[in-house]
Amino acid sequence: MSDESDSCKKCRCGRGPMRGNGAIYGMGVIGALFYYIHQATSFMTGVLGVIKAIFWPAVLVYKALDLLKM
Repeated sequence: MSDESDSCKKCRCGRGPMRGNGAIYGMGVIGALFYYIHQATSFMTGVLGVIKAIFWPAVLVYKALDLLKM
């Protein structure tokens, strides 16, 4: 039993201490969707907004690491 709980602390199976990160990401995506769709002036900019909303965290991390020279 203790072996299972020790392994869950290291993995991302949803039972360890990192289980709440999906909710934070989801709230960020929903907020970005509202922002980008509200700013859209055509159907294509709306579609582009949906794509941006899904991938903005990756761009944010890339830019942060670039600024930190890592």
